[in-house]
Amino acid sequence: FGTEEQKREWLPRLCSGEILGAFGLTEPDGGSDAGATRTTARLDEATNEWVINGTKCFITNSGTDVTGLVTVTAVTGRKPDGKPLISSIIVPSGTPGFTVAAPYSKVGWNASDTRELSFSDVRVPAANLLGERGRGYAQFLRILDEGRVAIAALGTGLAQGCVDESVAYAKERHAFGKPIGANQAIQFKIADMEMKAHTARLAWRDAASRLVAGEPFKKEAALAKLYSSTVAVDNARDATQIHGGYGFMNEYPVARMWRDAKILEIGEGTSEVQRMLIARELGLVS
Repeated sequence: FGTEEQKREWLPRLCSGEILGAFGLTEPDGGSDAGATRTTARLDEATNEWVINGTKCFITNSGTDVTGLVTVTAVTGRKPDGKPLISSIIVPSGTPGFTVAAPYSKVGWNASDTRELSFSDVRVPAANLLGERGRGYAQFLRILDEGRVAIAALGTGLAQGCVDESVAYAKERHAFGKPIGANQAIQFKIADMEMKAHTARLAWRDAASRLVAGEPFKKEAALAKLYSSTVAVDNARDATQIHGGYGFMNEYPVARMWRDAKILEIGEGTSEVQRMLIARELGLVS
């Protein structure tokens, strides 16, 4: 979406890992309804600057020591029918009026920097507009589709990790004179977990291959994200059950997997939103 000048300024440092970028979309009143953006950006023609006001929440990588910018979605005007024109604007870290709150205290994903952002008369050059004015909605829908493929990969990996940990524990843990893995109840549970992880991997790879090939992938991304996140939660629950009391102890990896799994059903679009997208792609409209 960026201009050649924007690419020269930001991409080398982003790609090298020198800096991180954040995606400033979600707002306190605009989560699943991502188009309900209330953050505004007014073009001050006297100074040729965007003046941004508003609040974003749950923004990843927005407050690290190496965060260099956040792309902010904001209302930059109105259509003739009164609907908002949403645009994306690059806001460099440290810009006056741009405040980054303390990190959220989260149940899981504790290594992921997640914060609330506020903008109070934040001024950036007009040249910081990312893509065309009024095309921000279409842009972030595209980014969300790609992000769902990434979340599907996370869900698949977590689901498989639960299988691996459960197999190892079922071989080591003895009860009633034999490994618990010798019990059909445990065998069947782990077999179901493996089936789910394997199927999630196939769905993820299908969506990813379509993305890389430049083929339509919206439905497949939603399918992969929905299924992988669902089975990640399922497998984390079952892995905890297989581990018994030890599964509730932080010393065991499945405890972290249990904490980390749930957000996969929420971030990059809830499971309910994925079902809505799949139905829409099948031609079912409300």
